[in-house]
Amino acid sequence: MTEKRLLLGDEAIALGALHAGLSGVYAYPGTPSTEITEFIQNDPAARADGVRSRWCTNEKTAMEAALGMSYAGKRALVCMKHVGMNVCADAFVNAAVTGVNGGLVVLAADDPSMHSSQNEQDSRFYGQFAMVPVLEPSDQQEAYDMMSYAFDLSERLREPVLVRIVTRLAHSRAAVAVGEGRAQNPLSPDRDPGRWVLLPAIARRQYAALVGKQEAFLAESLASPFNRLPAAVAPADLGVVAAGIGYNYVKETAPEGVPVLKVSQFPLPEAQVRALAAACRRILVVEDGQPFVETGVKGLLDARYPVLGRLTGDLPRTGELTPDNVAAAFGKRNIPAFAPAKHLAPRPPQLCQGCGHRDVYTALGKVLEGFPDARVFGDIGCYTLGALPPFRAIDSCVDMGASITMAKGAADAGVRPAIAVIGDSTFTHSGMTGLLDAVNDGSAITVILSDNLTTAMTGGQDSAGTHKFEAICLALGVAREHLHVVEPLPRNREEITRILREEIAYEGVSVIIPQRECMQTLRRKMRNQKKEEA
Repeated sequence: MTEKRLLLGDEAIALGALHAGLSGVYAYPGTPSTEITEFIQNDPAARADGVRSRWCTNEKTAMEAALGMSYAGKRALVCMKHVGMNVCADAFVNAAVTGVNGGLVVLAADDPSMHSSQNEQDSRFYGQFAMVPVLEPSDQQEAYDMMSYAFDLSERLREPVLVRIVTRLAHSRAAVAVGEGRAQNPLSPDRDPGRWVLLPAIARRQYAALVGKQEAFLAESLASPFNRLPAAVAPADLGVVAAGIGYNYVKETAPEGVPVLKVSQFPLPEAQVRALAAACRRILVVEDGQPFVETGVKGLLDARYPVLGRLTGDLPRTGELTPDNVAAAFGKRNIPAFAPAKHLAPRPPQLCQGCGHRDVYTALGKVLEGFPDARVFGDIGCYTLGALPPFRAIDSCVDMGASITMAKGAADAGVRPAIAVIGDSTFTHSGMTGLLDAVNDGSAITVILSDNLTTAMTGGQDSAGTHKFEAICLALGVAREHLHVVEPLPRNREEITRILREEIAYEGVSVIIPQRECMQTLRRKMRNQKKEEA
């Protein structure tokens, strides 16, 4: 029995995973992947079935825990945004060498155009690097259907499967035909330790086995229902290879009669690419992200064969695909129906009114008026908005956890004062080890651990270290007399300013924890409380 539901791409993936017999989802929140885990957390059937769905401290711990669930014979899903693949890469690549027991699907949500990210990296390269199958749905229906297929494929090949989506698919809605779910796998831990202990002698054997599976992966790709080429390709001037969401834009904009190879499973189906090239004088590759498929197609064909795409400028080299830029690649020109509005003042993002981060930056700015050579190293979170007016309070923001370690390196080089600003969730994600390095080196840094009791940037998910930060800092070796907890409110600004001045003067590691609940989560709690009282 099937029914139609209106779902975000993220929600279609979540429901597809649940209907595939999911036993656990492991994730760290990151746009545009967050809604997958939230959907599973809020699903009544998932709660009734005991599906594990709490947030993890970071993507590496998520990947490793999911691999442990797979070892036990259960089906596990790992979710993250594209930069999270960098964090979990060690476990992800080695999971391809150990292989899996229960189905293991890794979902990477890429962000072309960097709507909420610091780069445009393409996660399909991670699948190629680890030498595992990669799936890329073209629409919400495929996103749902692919999850059962991905878990079955993972168990059939005994390897993790990477599913890659992009922002436009993750955060748009469509009607999706959904079916009934299957039961979870029974508990059946793997009894073959010979492939899970990656000592060099075992790892060499396992790696050789992974290399030996590549032909099977290619055969699966050629037979995949998600890769499609017309049975008989009529000779044409131009053929198209369309990957993932690019297939939708091609359907919308391609001239009639243009033959299209749809690719949504990798490795690249080589025989289908060659068949298309044999019938067409040139090929246009349409894909969202970096020129992953375009490079692969070029490598398969004669060097003189014209392959068009992002590398040739026929599609933009950066940013996400749109129907307009795909239409332009076909020689069509879109004429906007409406002229852009004039005389509208820009509205850049800003910290919420009443946010505790505002009081922190106000106090910090006042203190640093007397230190023209000060450098403030920021981190990933809503407090990064402190780089913008009116505060202009931070000098760097590179990756999760970089604030403390960059401040340490700058201090080691002689920068005084060197200050790190990091949020609570980012600190437990990847800031703790940097603080330990600083303590062990006795580095002259001041760390502002701005704790708003939640992972605010992505919507208010639980933060792993809430109410534990004093204990964590003390355990890492921060001296009690140089660890302060303050409440960031205007009435306490004088005290915060005094503490900042004292700790900046200290030639060692100090940590100041401004602690006050995020205004958004506080308002949400108050609304829910009123509803309950009513």
